[in-house]
Amino acid sequence: MQLHNLRSPKGAKNARKRVGRGDGSGHGSYSGRGIKGQKARSGGRNPNFEGGQIPLHMSLPALRGFTNIFRKEYSVVNIRHLAQFPANSQVTPQVMAKAGVIKEVDKPVKVLGDGELDRPLIVEAHRFSKSARQKIEAAGGSIKEVK
Repeated sequence: MQLHNLRSPKGAKNARKRVGRGDGSGHGSYSGRGIKGQKARSGGRNPNFEGGQIPLHMSLPALRGFTNIFRKEYSVVNIRHLAQFPANSQVTPQVMAKAGVIKEVDKPVKVLGDGELDRPLIVEAHRFSKSARQKIEAAGGSIKEVK
């Protein structure tokens, strides 16, 4: 097989329809557009036009509310996730990321009080819920808020 012998498979290449090139071509006179009317004109089809009825995109209500550009995204950790660390260990955001408790270290960490803690831990995070604070201190641990 050589390059000059290569051919496209039959039916792979279709000739372009050349409209308006005389009646003998089969696409002459009206060029496949029929006789008169909106669809026969140039630029005569608006995909959103619904025959003069109020279009759907205008009858639906616009998006409501707003996006708070000052919102802070936190990596959320529950107390039950901290139970995997050994007693009296220091749990920082870096340690949590290494253990797979949180995914992103650059986001601030918030500890929530879902679950139980049975060992004392020194937990470092940016925010703590009231219940998380109580449960950590009740287990004999301490809290350190990071700025």
